[in-house]
Amino acid sequence: MSTAVTPFRVETPQADLDDLRERLARTRWPEPATVEGWAQGVPLDYLRDLAAYWRDSYDWRATEARLNALPQFRTEIDGLGIHFLHVRSPHPGAMPLLVSHGWPGSVVEFLEIIELLTDPADPADAFHVVAPSLPGYGYSDKPTGPGWTVERSAAAWAELMARLGYPRYGAHGADWGSFLTGALGALDPAHLAGIHLAMPFALPPQEQVELDERDLAGLAALKEFQASEGGYSIIQATRPQTLGYGLLDSPVAQLAWMVEKYAAWSDHDGDVEKAIGRDRLLDAVTLGWLAGTGASSARMYWESHNRMALAPVPDVPVACSAFPKDARMPRPWCEARFADLRRWTDHEKGGHFPALEQPEVLAEELRAFFRPLREDTR
Repeated sequence: MSTAVTPFRVETPQADLDDLRERLARTRWPEPATVEGWAQGVPLDYLRDLAAYWRDSYDWRATEARLNALPQFRTEIDGLGIHFLHVRSPHPGAMPLLVSHGWPGSVVEFLEIIELLTDPADPADAFHVVAPSLPGYGYSDKPTGPGWTVERSAAAWAELMARLGYPRYGAHGADWGSFLTGALGALDPAHLAGIHLAMPFALPPQEQVELDERDLAGLAALKEFQASEGGYSIIQATRPQTLGYGLLDSPVAQLAWMVEKYAAWSDHDGDVEKAIGRDRLLDAVTLGWLAGTGASSARMYWESHNRMALAPVPDVPVACSAFPKDARMPRPWCEARFADLRRWTDHEKGGHFPALEQPEVLAEELRAFFRPLREDTR
């Protein structure tokens, strides 16, 4: 197996963009839902308008240029080609920081926050940012066999940081990235200065703990989410291949499947584009469409959704950010899993996609947590 790290550029064939526009023009639309709003899924009028904008106005080349303005690479780890951004700070004392996305995301989520992390007002707060694409996502390879679980992905991330010459580093994650970062804390504590989780998960501890009103409300909301919003995860955890046929063949299917979750999980008053701009939504959807990851990205659920160990993390400093429109686990449960939980922040605004919705807030949270942990990370 080669350990070479090879520069990478996004070079989308024009034929692929032409094909996308032609498919969008030929969309066969269903009738409207029988109720108003989003109760049965994405409203027809909204999706038709968004699809028309995607076809006629959205500029993927601008996003491609933003990606190509950043150093990108690929390297083979455990038999799989992994794509990643590696943006070094101009400040030599910067701390290495590994950031991991989730579903339905990709590394484009981090385009709004990278400069905030690499070149902050105070050079003492600077980070070198490493942002890999999860296996089966973006420009990483699609696994051809089973076994690419959260834990195996975490092991690949540890190897990536070692290969890049970072003996000590910090890590952050949201969604699957949060699970992966937690697994990394259990797997690679000797090399981690600390981990920050935007969506921490933990099981109830063996000893009974007292939960406050906020914790109980979070559990109630999670139960309601599983009942009314959890169908996507059951489908992806059981039949990702069947789902993939539609997502790979129809750009509107890909659009609806992803945008519904951006709308449901972000913090807004009913208009998702107040939380995440229209072009940013389409960045994520277009990358998924062009890379053909409708099935492969869903397989993370098949591999890990009902099998995650949620291993204890006893030896790594941990910080957790709780955003009001995101899943919230009880803090005492997290304290039982993460023995060195040093920081817990209940944010006033934001949802499941903090790097998109609240980049300034997330950047400051990362600076504050890692500030006292920066020794010996260069």
